[in-house]
Amino acid sequence: MEYLLYREQQLSCDVDTAWNFFSNPHNLANITPIKMQFEVLSKNLEESIYEGMQIDYRVVPIFGIPMRWRTRITHVDTKKSFVDFQERGPYKLWEHTHQFIPNGDGVLMKDSVRYILPTGIFGQLAHELFVKKKLNEIFDYRYQVLESKFNSLQ
Repeated sequence: MEYLLYREQQLSCDVDTAWNFFSNPHNLANITPIKMQFEVLSKNLEESIYEGMQIDYRVVPIFGIPMRWRTRITHVDTKKSFVDFQERGPYKLWEHTHQFIPNGDGVLMKDSVRYILPTGIFGQLAHELFVKKKLNEIFDYRYQVLESKFNSLQ
C-alpha cells in the first residue's frame, strides 16, 4: 500500500537562504532527531545537490538497529524543488519532493513523501503500529528545528 506524508512550513527567509540550507546534504543531520544517530557516510560530497548525486547514510530508526540508506537526487529545479529517491534502504518506495515557494512572508516549504513498506500485509501492520508514528515524530522534530532556525525573533 502506498502512503503519503505531506507537510508545509512557512519560513521567514528568502529563497536563496532556504535553498542553500536544504540543498546541502550535510544539513540533513541537523534536522534529524539526535536519537536516530543519523550520519552521512558519503565522502567528498558537494555542498549543493545536483541531479544524479548519490548520498549514503547510516541511521538508527527503530529498535536500536542501525541501517544503511542510499538516496539519489533524481530531479533539481534550482531554488524551486528537488527530489530524493531511495535506492537502498528500509522502504520498497521512498520518493521525497521538496518545494520552495517564495511569497510575501518569505518561503513556503512543502514536503511530500510517497512511500511503500515492504512485505505486504506485514508492512501495513508495521505502518499502523510504529512507522507512521515514527515518521510523524521525525517531521515534527524537523518542524521545530526549522522554526527555531528560520522563524525565531532574533
